[in-house]
Amino acid sequence: MTQFARNARAATRALRDLFPETPLQRNDHLSARYGADIWLKREDLTPVRSYKLRGAFTAMRKVRDARPDQRSFVCASAGNHAQGVAYACRHFGVKGTIFMPVTTPQQKIAKTRTFGGEAVEIVLTGDYFDQTLAAAQAWCAEQKAHFLAPFDDPDVIEGQASVGVELLEQLGRAPDLVVLPVGGGGLASGVTAFLRSEAPETDFRFVEPAGGASLLAALEAGGPTALPRVNSFVDGAAVARLGQLPFSMLDWVRPDQVHLAPEDRICITMLEMLNVEGIVLEPAGALSVDVLPELADRIRGRTVVCVTSGGNFDFERLPEVKERAQRYSGLKKYFILRMPQRPGALREFLMMLGPDDDIARFEYLKKSARNFGSVLIGIETREAGNFERLMAVMEEAGLNYRDITGDDALAEFLV
Repeated sequence: MTQFARNARAATRALRDLFPETPLQRNDHLSARYGADIWLKREDLTPVRSYKLRGAFTAMRKVRDARPDQRSFVCASAGNHAQGVAYACRHFGVKGTIFMPVTTPQQKIAKTRTFGGEAVEIVLTGDYFDQTLAAAQAWCAEQKAHFLAPFDDPDVIEGQASVGVELLEQLGRAPDLVVLPVGGGGLASGVTAFLRSEAPETDFRFVEPAGGASLLAALEAGGPTALPRVNSFVDGAAVARLGQLPFSMLDWVRPDQVHLAPEDRICITMLEMLNVEGIVLEPAGALSVDVLPELADRIRGRTVVCVTSGGNFDFERLPEVKERAQRYSGLKKYFILRMPQRPGALREFLMMLGPDDDIARFEYLKKSARNFGSVLIGIETREAGNFERLMAVMEEAGLNYRDITGDDALAEFLV
């Protein structure tokens, strides 16, 4: 047994003072679909609904053991790390100062305050996370507090490794494959470091949001590199730069072991897990399940563990998730039509729609002294193939149109 494995087991035992092990549940629905033995490690069921509590607690515990007089801790986070730190601060009875961007949703601020109670102070500063992080680190140095990094910290990684300790004990044997989501790399590096020591026959796959592929970028560059832009939809894993320490523990990973999940496809997975299984997952929490169709051929007949890393989902986002899912699956499209400004033109267009087509959005402003006007129209249908028929009918009628569904900038502005 390696020293890291010993430390991970010790971290796991210490966590029992805080919460019981999260369930490892066999999922009959997914197992039947893929002809495999698929288990979900339910990190969405920790007290703060994500695995982040493990690393925050472990790092804080080890600092307190080494320096009992250290009673002030700082972090910068807009999400799950903040909630984990807040919960740990209240447990240890220490002061936590949590810096969050001004743009952080009120729901996340309220939950962080609830978990930390009087033990934490929340400071809202900066429009972007980099500004928030700089402010937190400057304040931390001035106040001689201890900064709790979200992933680039050996004690945090040790705490996240407890996920691997638990799943191996719960399963009672080495899984054939473990699928892990990746953001900054703390969870992936911790779990793989433990399992490679204790279950060397286990294989791994890693899943990143397509708009935040920091691990793949680091592997291709030979080290952590900052992405030029990041899609923030998968906020729990949308990290511009993989941590240096996690990379040093993941540099053995082959690029073909890393899978990229389109943000809109993740929405389909989230809705399916909610509607079929009654499991609420945040976008990052759905990553490991979302990639299963890509792995279908290689997982048949094998034992697979998917780590569902978090369930902090604000249901006010549900309409957006449904919208993205419909667009990705081809069941909803947006068009700009150039329609003649004459009586009966709209009626003629409506007659082109099929029995399963429904208008979900319609905007038209009649303009004087023009022969044609522009119409923004959103159409939902039951089968993606119905749009091929509709577009063929519009072209046959000589109707000038443009499909803007895949134009992110234009669709975001208009829709």
